[in-house]
Amino acid sequence: MEYVIICLVAFAGSWLTLFSGFGLGTILLPVFGLFFPVEVAIALTAIVHFLNNIFKLLLLGRHADKGALLRFGLPSIVAALLGAWLLTRLTGMEPLYSYTLGDKELSVTPVKLVIAVVLALFALFDIIPRFSKMEFSAKWLPLGGVLSGFFGGLSGMQGALRSAFLVRAGLSKEAFIATGVAIACMIDVTRLSVYSRNIISAHSSLNYGLVLAATLAAFAGAFLGAKLLKKVTIEAVHIVVAVMLLVYSVLLGMGVL
Repeated sequence: MEYVIICLVAFAGSWLTLFSGFGLGTILLPVFGLFFPVEVAIALTAIVHFLNNIFKLLLLGRHADKGALLRFGLPSIVAALLGAWLLTRLTGMEPLYSYTLGDKELSVTPVKLVIAVVLALFALFDIIPRFSKMEFSAKWLPLGGVLSGFFGGLSGMQGALRSAFLVRAGLSKEAFIATGVAIACMIDVTRLSVYSRNIISAHSSLNYGLVLAATLAAFAGAFLGAKLLKKVTIEAVHIVVAVMLLVYSVLLGMGVL
């Protein structure tokens, strides 16, 4: 049963997140967590996420905007290291509030609340007509990379911030998706270098057959999304990103993520 559920989620998540630029890990991790211990679920998700991004890069990498990649990607990696370092200093930070939902206790930390507010504001840029045509000039991309990388290192939420900036950067739909995928690959390599020790220590409990099945399902979702890309307008991409950002920010602000 876990093969069916995880593969369906990997397929649907990969198809949807090809357009939004983020969310596959967020969607896949809780599903893996239903069947495996958390440390194994994190490792499995990281592997599928990385392999799927490599496949997307092979499909669409030629459309990546090299200027945006350098201006955004390099600062994001440096800032991610700073955010990860700060995380080790803030691990004892008390939640702002906690509550019980069903039989699960949820809590919201200051970092999560800040990111939730930022993402909600970015989403409104694509929903409110007055702001929907606004774009960020190239000079703001390094700042976007710093914010995305820093909060990614601090909380793992870098993908949503990356899309929020890149979708306003005046890129074509192909360049937006390909540039985001290329940056995600850079971040994945950085984070897998940190996870590698845990993956190696847990290798005996990893279900490699399930990893392969989920990865192939994610490949199929990305391939379908790439085929549909020609029929999708940049306005549709903006709407998908806005909806995903709003949903993400609400769940983050509630402490569900």
